[in-house]
Amino acid sequence: MAASGEPGRQWQEKVAAAAVVVVGSCMTDLVSLTSRLPKTGETIHGHKFFIGFGGKGANQCVQAARLGAKTSMVCKVGKDSFGNDYIENLKQNDISTEFTYQTKDAATGTASIIVSNEGQNIIVIVAGANLLLNTEDLREAASAISRAKVMICQLEVTPAASLEALRIAHSSGVKTLFNPAPAIADLDPQFYTLSDVFCCNESEAEILTSLEVGSPSDAGKAALVLMERGCRVVIITLGAEGCVMLSQTEPVPKHIPTENVKAVDTTNEFSPPRMHALDGMKGLLTFGVSGEGAGDSFVGALAFYLAYYPNLSLEEMLKRSNFIAAVSVQAIGTQSSYPYKKDLPLDLF
Repeated sequence: MAASGEPGRQWQEKVAAAAVVVVGSCMTDLVSLTSRLPKTGETIHGHKFFIGFGGKGANQCVQAARLGAKTSMVCKVGKDSFGNDYIENLKQNDISTEFTYQTKDAATGTASIIVSNEGQNIIVIVAGANLLLNTEDLREAASAISRAKVMICQLEVTPAASLEALRIAHSSGVKTLFNPAPAIADLDPQFYTLSDVFCCNESEAEILTSLEVGSPSDAGKAALVLMERGCRVVIITLGAEGCVMLSQTEPVPKHIPTENVKAVDTTNEFSPPRMHALDGMKGLLTFGVSGEGAGDSFVGALAFYLAYYPNLSLEEMLKRSNFIAAVSVQAIGTQSSYPYKKDLPLDLF
């Protein structure tokens, strides 16, 4: 069942107004901070524990919403305390939950995370209810998807669910933004042809193309391979080095570097230490406890610009999205580190 709790005209109007619809995952992050990672079979003391909100789909939706986008989240959580808390989190971020479903058949997705003082981490993900989001749910949510300006999806739900979302959006003329994460080597060819914007990181590009991607030049070669599969726009993110773009109208790969960002306090939830440096995790801007966090900030920001500033050049959209993702790197946490519009320079809007 859907979890809005407010059926009828009020929710219909809110869904109709959603410019960015995200089909994807919700994960509850269970985070332990330690001086070092434990060895096999070892028990150690940690110095801090907190519960956060994650999942690539919800992360991207929250970032778009905090920039001012009207958003709707199509997802599935368990009928449990984590699921209830997650729905409340979405509502607090002014995200429509009309098509946020709850199920008794699986628990809300979780990520158990241990992070050392050096920023090394161990993560165990149990997708749970995320994998029960199905094509029937997507068809029920078609009223929201078909009225959006941009639809985002990823691969933390089943490929069948994401593919159905792409079909619905594509057939309605809605711009599609596909983030193939986690990457699947034998990805269905329809994912390429149904994606207006295909956005992946270095590691994902390597899996999808079997090419080594260690530099902007390498990323350009991988982008050309992906473009040949039917994508209209390909973006490969390069962590601290920004991203590489390629499109059918601009068929020569172009590197968009990340600008230096002055520290911005985006959260009061956690105390220092602040994370001012990028770690060495390949293919991603990383921060806090979650390697995918800054990449999701980038995707959410890009969706915002595609929906609300369609006349901007793609290059300018990417520069602004790079900047916003770099701001998110500075704070511990995932969604808790995502900046609001009020925290950002006026010239981004």
